[in-house]
Amino acid sequence: MTDLSFTVLDIVAEPYTVGPQLTARLRIGEATDTAIHAIALRCQVRIEPQRRRYDDAEEAGLLALFGGRPRWRDTLRPFLWMHCTAMVQGFRGATEVDLPLPCSYDFEVTGSRYLHALRAGVVPIALLFSGTVFTRGSSGFGVEQVGWDCEASYSLPVAVWQQLIELHYPSTGWLRLDRELLDELARYRAERGLTTWDATLQSLLSAEAAVSPAEVAGR
Repeated sequence: MTDLSFTVLDIVAEPYTVGPQLTARLRIGEATDTAIHAIALRCQVRIEPQRRRYDDAEEAGLLALFGGRPRWRDTLRPFLWMHCTAMVQGFRGATEVDLPLPCSYDFEVTGSRYLHALRAGVVPIALLFSGTVFTRGSSGFGVEQVGWDCEASYSLPVAVWQQLIELHYPSTGWLRLDRELLDELARYRAERGLTTWDATLQSLLSAEAAVSPAEVAGR
């Protein structure tokens, strides 16, 4: 049986990809000196929000996800960020490999909303590994599964996430809207001669701000 261990050496923002992507540099060790032919590696990446502190501005940004601070004891729980895969070439003893981490800035995705709310510090993440190990033996190839206990922790700097998003969405964000709502917004924009979507949304926000609290309560 093989005895694998995983360590995250670094995670960087990739500048030349079609969509946002981080890359994790992994060190994979094998303690029994078995010759590894290849590993079809799978990874589940989780964010562990309970492992860091939050300032007042971050708390406001996390309200929709976790509720107010008094509720965090119950609501601040690890959640899935992404699944990713990689093929690891043959090695003996130890090797290093890049694991692509494709990211989304869709605000329907919990991870995107959480990361958007952070201002500084780190994002505590856990990488849980699985997959198939192909070994070289005297009578041919052997096949094993990556152990269920193979995992690694890493503190991802918030600045790396911010750099990634700035590379792909400079000074902008990304929202997915219902098609009918988008049609209504387009009609609103055209009727008022607004030249940008920013101006369209600002017009709606200004109109909402002008409504009195009594009118809002009566709706």
